[in-house]
Amino acid sequence: MPHFGAQATEVIVPVTVTDEKGKFLSNLEEKDFEILDEGRPQRIKFFSHDQRQPIVVGFLIDQSNNMRIHWTNYQDAILELVWNLLPGDPRYRGYLISYGNEAELLVNTTQNSEPIAEKVRKMKPGGGAALYDAIYKACTNRQLVNGEPYEPRRVLIIVGDGHNSVGDKSLEQVLEIAQRNLVTIYAMSTQAFGFDNEDQGVLEQLANDTGGHVEYPLNNPYKDVSGYLSNPQDAGNYAITVGTGGYTAAISKGIIDAVSAISGEITTQYILRYVPDIETDVKPKVFRKIQVLVPSLPTVKIHARSGYYPSPVPGSTPATPGQ
Repeated sequence: MPHFGAQATEVIVPVTVTDEKGKFLSNLEEKDFEILDEGRPQRIKFFSHDQRQPIVVGFLIDQSNNMRIHWTNYQDAILELVWNLLPGDPRYRGYLISYGNEAELLVNTTQNSEPIAEKVRKMKPGGGAALYDAIYKACTNRQLVNGEPYEPRRVLIIVGDGHNSVGDKSLEQVLEIAQRNLVTIYAMSTQAFGFDNEDQGVLEQLANDTGGHVEYPLNNPYKDVSGYLSNPQDAGNYAITVGTGGYTAAISKGIIDAVSAISGEITTQYILRYVPDIETDVKPKVFRKIQVLVPSLPTVKIHARSGYYPSPVPGSTPATPGQ
């Protein structure tokens, strides 16, 4: 199948705005935003903050050995994401890619959640982690929906720890192809609390540079338990023991909260589009940096893509913009 591409003459910028406590700000208007393209202010051509915005979402599921510990919990979380984001409405499409020793497109683009759910139920982790190949496949090898990447928008959700151990693609390659195709990447990290993860920065870079973010449901399920994993342990200094019902409940709550955060953000973002106003005497750039501001609220946190490529991937077939 051909690479999918975007119209080079218009840039779409999904934006999430939160306050200092991480609460979504949902009452902003077009006049509140400012977009800078290489430092030059741009005129917003299109603005939307409709609920349940059309999307096509790729579910990229880690099936390496690292997933075995909490797989049952994550399996339930993936099913909740699928059901939340594919409610049976034709405006919402999705597809499923698993990655172990290789990346495999298990379910092509569909509005029906059940084929994806059925495949997820049958998954059994084991093997390596071809994460980069999975991202590349998501950007090159699945059925397109008319109107991409404007309506519907393109989203990837990675459920994994960011580790890549097999395959021939690099982080730089897949980040570029995701940015060229105006894909927003989210991730639900499977990193367990108390364990170092040298690949944490991979998920953060993929998400931050494309306008998404990473959830860490296992980051600290013991935060309300005095002393656990921080003091010499004995049978009496913590209330949640690994393998008990309390531990399982803490893990489940963290994952459920992460599902809600990701699905809620994806469907309630501000959508800005603009046609770049670029100085004609400036040498063309391969990658143009953009910045989204809310000048009246300088302390808010803004999630938006870091930039874009003015031209699509060579040889790509541009998707038709939505009407």
